[in-house]
Parts: sequence; C-alpha cells; structure tokens
Amino acid sequence: QVQLVESGGGLVQPGGSLRLSCAASGFTFSSYAMSWYRQAPGKERELIAVISAGNSRNYADSMKGRFTISRDNAKNTVYLQMNNLKPEDTAVYYCKATRSRELAYWGQGTQVTVSS
Repeated sequence: QVQLVESGGGLVQPGGSLRLSCAASGFTFSSYAMSWYRQAPGKERELIAVISAGNSRNYADSMKGRFTISRDNAKNTVYLQMNNLKPEDTAVYYCKATRSRELAYWGQGTQVTVSS
C-alpha cells in the first residue's frame, strides 16, 4: 500500500527552524516528483517547493531563501528545511508524490505553529 508518513511538525518560536520529513513507501519513490504544500486556516493550499525525480528544485517565489527541499532516494524520504520561521508560516504542511496528472499521492499533513 502507498504511504506518505510525515513528521517534524510542532510548535516553534519566531525566528526558529524546523525540518519536516516525509517517508514514502509502496511505490517507486525515485520515479516521482515530490513536493511540499501548506494550508493556513481560511486560505488556499499553496505550493512551497518541488523536487523532480531528476533532483532539480523549484520554489514558490515567496519561499525562496528560507525554505529548502531535498530528497534522499536511499531512504525514500523528502525533506523540507524551514528557517527564520514567522507566525504567518503557521499552517498544515503536506507532502505530495506525483507521477502524472492521473497518479499522485498526498500525505496526511503535519501542523506547524510559529508563536511566542
């Protein structure tokens, strides 16, 4: 069965850092593009970053400089390093595995709260 298991969310102070992980199983991880999204209360789900099967990276313009996506195919895991966190980063963060428009999987989401 396909699984995307996220971890690393929690409560952090403004200016702090957090590293999210998403461990994948049940499919050929190395063949999929992986991405991170987030959704704050009352707002649309927004793309943060994508890392392709070939390891190229793309970021939403607003995320460049603070957020870094990476993957470790040997561990079937994608990461999101988040630095200099701000209260407006508070959201549920989701990972996604994409093979095609017709074949994609979502993680369950993990809560990130940035607050003093």
